[in-house]
Amino acid sequence: MTEPIVRVEERDGIATVTLNRPEALNALSTHLVAALCEAFEQLAGNDNTEVAILTGAGRAFSAGVDLKELSGERERPPAPTHRDDADRLTRAMGAFEGPIIGAINGFAITGGFEVALMCDILIASTEARFADTHARVGIAPGWGLSQKLPRMIGVGRAKELHFTGNFIDAEQADRWGLVNRVVAPDALLETCQALARDMLGCDRRTLRRYKDMVDSGYATTFREGLILEGKASKEHRATVTQQDVAGRRAGIQDRGRGQKEGPGPR
Repeated sequence: MTEPIVRVEERDGIATVTLNRPEALNALSTHLVAALCEAFEQLAGNDNTEVAILTGAGRAFSAGVDLKELSGERERPPAPTHRDDADRLTRAMGAFEGPIIGAINGFAITGGFEVALMCDILIASTEARFADTHARVGIAPGWGLSQKLPRMIGVGRAKELHFTGNFIDAEQADRWGLVNRVVAPDALLETCQALARDMLGCDRRTLRRYKDMVDSGYATTFREGLILEGKASKEHRATVTQQDVAGRRAGIQDRGRGQKEGPGPR
């Protein structure tokens, strides 16, 4: 039986989505992008899934757009005429309202780097490597890399990566604030699953609204973001009852007592 090009495993409210083209370092072929879009489109309509983890099979998260297809070395299947691949992927991952955790297990290069930045939180294996080779290949980014990366790590650092195509390792990515933390390869999925379970402990409706507030504010000015937050907060507060707060208070106190020692080492 042929392995699916994108594997989706759903369990206890968490979906693990795996790019499954390890022999090609999970290069983003037309078929792989289409399958990834379909996976997130289906998850967006699944009320049982609250958090997603995105990772890659083998030694790469994704080596980027399939250059054999792009160069004509291998025939590129016709894409759906009613949607552009880039727009569809952005919409598909954006349509999933819950948090997306990127488990960066290896190389995240160019288009693969951009897919990583579509996630809300990045956890890197010590084997992770990041690079932007758009300028070396002679193509321009179309999934947000030129706008997201400078906002995450600063304009100067982003330009260094954009304009050289050089790699940075996981430790450098951590120092620059690109990833949340770095863990051993065999602890990567376990760490991401633990984070996902922490998120499941939050009120689902509030968590999704919170994500939307952060993303919407991030895309505008600070002043406009404050106005946006005030409006969203007022709207949300109108839907929350005293009973809702009281019902969750005990759980928060119990969790606080269980974390007296504070978070563990990174």
